[in-house]
Amino acid sequence: MVQFSQAVTFLYADPAEESWRFYEEVLGLPLVQDQGTCRIYEAAAGARAFLGICRARAPRATDNPRAVGGVVFTFVTDDVDEWYTRLRARGVAIAEPPSLSETYRVYHFFFRDPAGYLLEVQRFERADWPHP
Repeated sequence: MVQFSQAVTFLYADPAEESWRFYEEVLGLPLVQDQGTCRIYEAAAGARAFLGICRARAPRATDNPRAVGGVVFTFVTDDVDEWYTRLRARGVAIAEPPSLSETYRVYHFFFRDPAGYLLEVQRFERADWPHP
């Protein structure tokens, strides 16, 4: 079976500079490539998942991430509480502390980046998740 070897998710921001600083300095994601109007970061160790933050060419259609065309970008880690503490210490507004979702069996919390995208940090609490 032919499989994809890597994945890149692109998010668009205006101004992009504030978002670039957030992903580089606050989240500490390694910059893999600077294309001028778009910067691509390693979103997970092992160079398999990437996040591209690009200068927007038009306003976003909606702020609702669960509407058609919306997005929620999730970082998966065993260290959910550590990330919560780290982000709060760096001034990131987080509405609610980490909690367990019985429905999806994940331990998680949400926050927004400077462009308004909904980000999530989560740990799967299920044996059927394919751990790296």
